[in-house]
Amino acid sequence: MKKVIVKLENFSKNYGEKQVIKNINLEVYEGEFLTLLGSSGCGKTTILRSISGMDKPTSGKVYIDSEDVTDLDPSKRKVNTIFQNYALFPLMSIEDNIGFGLKMKKVPKKEIKKRVEAMIKLVHLEGYEKRKPKELSGGEQQRVSIVRGLINNPKVLLLDEPLSALDLKLRKKMQIELKQLQRKSGITFIYVTHDQDEALTMSDRIVILKDGNIEQVGTPEEVYEQPKSLYVADFIGEANVFNGEIIEKNEKNDVVKINNDVNILIASSNHNLGEKVKIVVRPENIKLIKESKTEKNLCGVIKEQIYDGAFTKFIINIDKLVIKALFIGNDKTFKVGDNVYLKWQVEDAIVVGK
Repeated sequence: MKKVIVKLENFSKNYGEKQVIKNINLEVYEGEFLTLLGSSGCGKTTILRSISGMDKPTSGKVYIDSEDVTDLDPSKRKVNTIFQNYALFPLMSIEDNIGFGLKMKKVPKKEIKKRVEAMIKLVHLEGYEKRKPKELSGGEQQRVSIVRGLINNPKVLLLDEPLSALDLKLRKKMQIELKQLQRKSGITFIYVTHDQDEALTMSDRIVILKDGNIEQVGTPEEVYEQPKSLYVADFIGEANVFNGEIIEKNEKNDVVKINNDVNILIASSNHNLGEKVKIVVRPENIKLIKESKTEKNLCGVIKEQIYDGAFTKFIINIDKLVIKALFIGNDKTFKVGDNVYLKWQVEDAIVVGK
C-alpha cells in the first residue's frame, strides 16, 4: 500500500468572488514525481502555493505526512519550494547558497560542509563551489536551486515551472536530469507546468486541471492512451476527433457511423445504441493508403506536408474535417494533392466524453 504524503481534502480556493479551485480531492504518494498540468489560470500554481502555506484554502484541508497543516505557518511545513527565477543569492558562492538553509537552522559547520559536498556531487558541480551564480549557466543555476531545496531533506519538494527560462535543448536535457535526481533522492516532487511534453517525460502521474477542476489523474500512458474527456485528449498531444453515432453493439465491438458512407469499429463500450459519441485517433496511429480494395475507408486530399527531421506530418482535408497523420522520418510515399484513404486499428479509436 502506497503511503500518502500530501492530501487535499474538499479543497477550494477563492480570490475575491472568483473561485480558482473548486472542491477538489487529491492524494500524492511518497516518493513519486507528480505533475500538475494545465493551461494558464487553471489553478495549478494555486494548489502549489496552498501546499507550501503561502496561500490558505478558502475551504477544505491540506495534510502533509498525515498532519493537518491547513493553518500551519509555511516555515514549519516539511516542504521546500523551487521557483521559476531560482532565487539564488547573487553575492554568495554556490556552496554558501546551497548551505544557507542549514546555516539558518544552526546546523554545525562540519555537518553543513559534509551535506553541501554531497549535494554538489549529486548534481555534478564539483569545482564550482566558490563561483557566484552569475558565473554559471542557466542549467547549472537550476541545479543549484534544486539541491538547495533538497539539502534540508523535505518531505516534499514543490517546483513551479523551474525549466521555463531555459532554451529548448537545455530544457530537454534538464528534464531527464531532474527525473534522475528525484529518483536518487527519493523525495516526493510536485511539479507545475503547462508543457505537455515535459509532463509526459518526467512524471510518475499527471494531474490535468481545467478551470479549477481535476479532469483526470493517471500515469503518462493512461492520460495519453486512455483520455477520459475530449479536453484531456486534445490537451495531451494531438488528437483527431470524429463525431459519430453508435448504430450496432456486440460483445467485442461497437459500430459507429461517422459519416454517410463510413462506419468504423471501436472496442465494446458502455455507451448505448443510438448514442452520439466522439472518437479520438492519434495522428501516429493513422495509416495512409492509396487504394481501398475491401472496405470503405475515409477518403481525403493531402493539403500540407511538414517535415521536421524526426517526423513527417500530413494534413488531410476530408470535406470540412482536418485530419493529421504522423509518419516517422522523411516519408516520400505521398505528396500534397494526393487522394488518400485513412486506416487505423480498432484499439486505436478511443471513445471520450465531452
